[in-house]
Amino acid sequence: MLENQEVYTKITNVLTNKGPSLPMQIAKEVGMSSLFISAFLSEMLQERRVKMSHLKVGGSRLYLLQNQDELLENFYRFLNPKEIDAFLKLKEKKFLKESEQDPAMKVALRSIEDFAKSFTFNNEIYWRYVSISEQEIREQIQNQNRVQIERPAQKEEPEINVKKEVSEAKKKFSNEPAQKIQQNFNNPLVKETPTEIEKPKPEFVQRVIEFIQNNNYKLLEEKEIKKKEFLCILQIETELGPTNYLTSAKDKKSIAESDVQKLLATAQSIPLPALILYTETISKNAQKYIDNYFSILKAKKIE
Repeated sequence: MLENQEVYTKITNVLTNKGPSLPMQIAKEVGMSSLFISAFLSEMLQERRVKMSHLKVGGSRLYLLQNQDELLENFYRFLNPKEIDAFLKLKEKKFLKESEQDPAMKVALRSIEDFAKSFTFNNEIYWRYVSISEQEIREQIQNQNRVQIERPAQKEEPEINVKKEVSEAKKKFSNEPAQKIQQNFNNPLVKETPTEIEKPKPEFVQRVIEFIQNNNYKLLEEKEIKKKEFLCILQIETELGPTNYLTSAKDKKSIAESDVQKLLATAQSIPLPALILYTETISKNAQKYIDNYFSILKAKKIE
């Protein structure tokens, strides 16, 4: 028991001096293997001696002490681009009203759990930056509402200028023929830019999106859409919290080993773990490859 306590103390000292750290960094400082350190960190996490970040650095979460939330700011660049936008906007504004955000921003705010905390006020959902207290935000909202109520409405009386109105009426009447000519004249030298019409997604992609929704996954980003392929980033709830996956959905009779090899290589370059969604079967070689890299490569059948 004493030896365990000594390891706990060493880990705490590392986090105190270094701030949020990866297990392999802690292991190096303590002088133990990553496997043993991960076991100790798991125990400390259950006992609430340490916390674990939601964001990932190189596919791994950071460990930190209970009072080190603000230090995670140093790692915000490991978020995806949309999450970075949400982080920077929330940090600048201090709080955001959810109903005033676009759909992509709403999704991103829910994804950056290390920095965005939600609360309800006057039947509206708000997001506050982690270092700003909820009480402070409530007071700001109340003050803003009070100012809006107390501000007197300015009444503008329209000025009636008979001569001006008569002059404008004559001008309008005299210009009407010229305007009609201009409207009916098509200049052959001027090419109108056609309005872009969003094409409907292929039937297979619509099927995949429905599958995603039915499984309560979050579609964070659509990367590539083809007739029988869909590449995207999904967020899936796991025992350790939400995890983002580079996801490839393929409509083919059998998933080949090359399919999963290419997907994993692309995912690790981001870096993210990979998920392959398939409609029929997985070849033996592909399944063997998935088993070898099970910690960072998953497969699920679309049903």
